[in-house]
Amino acid sequence: MKIKVLKVRIAEEFLRLDQKNIDQFLNEHQILNVETAFVHDENFWSVIFYYDEIKNPVNSVKDSKPVKYSAEDDFLNEDDIKILDALKLWRSEKAKEQNLPSYFIATNKELTSVAKYKPAKKEELLDIKGFGKHKIENYGEEILEILESI
Repeated sequence: MKIKVLKVRIAEEFLRLDQKNIDQFLNEHQILNVETAFVHDENFWSVIFYYDEIKNPVNSVKDSKPVKYSAEDDFLNEDDIKILDALKLWRSEKAKEQNLPSYFIATNKELTSVAKYKPAKKEELLDIKGFGKHKIENYGEEILEILESI
């Protein structure tokens, strides 16, 4: 396991660049855990990632992890869009409540994957790319409740 610390500056001129850096890091690594802390003196979020390198897909089948579901370019039907809108609203409220940027809760890609895949149990959330133990423990029940209500 390795550790990487990234800074997310609150100032508008840095936010997109910092988000791009985090997105790139998330795409290139298998995240095991995440911790965040707000640095009041300098007005930024410190994000600590505990991670493993993503294995090269050329590796043997026995060494590779199961492929996780990701709805990157999938078409969303009307029901999927309703679910996605409800998930985005929930994420926005949760982010305000926890004083976090919304993408710390879940990225748009992750929410789209949930809307398309429609997991019924916490264990099924593990099949979605970006959802690990930490995210499921913190938000899994609420996400499943939203899916059930729509």
